[in-house]
Amino acid sequence: MSAEDVIAVRGLTKRFGSRTVVDNVDLTVRRGEIVGFLGPNGSGKTTTIRLICGLLTPDAGEGTVLGFDVRSQSAQIKLNVGYMTQKFSFYEDLTIAENLTFVARLYRLKPVGEAVARTLDGLGLTSRKDQLAGTLSGGWKQRLALAACIMHEPKLLLLDEPTAGVDPKARREFWDEIHRLAGEGLTVLVSTHYMDEAERCHRIGYIAYGRMLATGTVEEVVRGSGLSTYVVHGALKPAEIAALAQADGVEQIAPFGATLHVVGTDRGKLEAALAHLKERPGLSIEPGATSLEDVFIQFMARAQAEGRAA
Repeated sequence: MSAEDVIAVRGLTKRFGSRTVVDNVDLTVRRGEIVGFLGPNGSGKTTTIRLICGLLTPDAGEGTVLGFDVRSQSAQIKLNVGYMTQKFSFYEDLTIAENLTFVARLYRLKPVGEAVARTLDGLGLTSRKDQLAGTLSGGWKQRLALAACIMHEPKLLLLDEPTAGVDPKARREFWDEIHRLAGEGLTVLVSTHYMDEAERCHRIGYIAYGRMLATGTVEEVVRGSGLSTYVVHGALKPAEIAALAQADGVEQIAPFGATLHVVGTDRGKLEAALAHLKERPGLSIEPGATSLEDVFIQFMARAQAEGRAA
């Protein structure tokens, strides 16, 4: 473990009855890093986050969070972590300022009024401080939730799908704020389903069926997937697309406007599957860049196949 490691856990495992929800997960996150946590619903992302922030105790595994032992020092971890859950969990019949006052008292921040004023100003909430939380749009509710998570100045911020249901402008503003906080030294672990959000992280980890399948920068994960992509320009009939999808070597096929993205792990087989289209008038085929979404779909398909086999 490095002195810069805020999260350093190995072999984290959590079972509920006979079901293993988190299965031997290793994760390292350095100070000031934004790490994206990807995976399908039910993959174990939320449970892993709860193990890291001290809300759950692992059945196996070890490690530290903020220098505290994940098994024996969960109380100290909780005091130094901000955790933003998927569900908006504040009092809708209280104003923004009243909700933040309640949170400030929970954390025993003093003077309370000063802590609230500082937080309101820091996230641009001062002009709305007297608005009822229940009347806020999704983006402003998200901003209130973030304010409540960071007002006690945590060293680690855990975000569980924080932008679900939020419009693109609010999502961008949220991520600008996250990068500002990380630039000041805050460490962030965020679970997301949005590929553009994952691409804004310094590193990502992909988890499925409780197992960590890949970690690294976006470029490293895409390169490590071994996928090749070809782009077909021009119109193909639905029956031709269906036939191409069944061809040997074709593992994914997806229309994008007037183009078709064809993806597979064996470049030779992929080229052979596309060969009969190369001389077709009005069609052109060229190598394309494999996207993170292509890799995500590939991981999902592989994990589902392994899950069925198990």
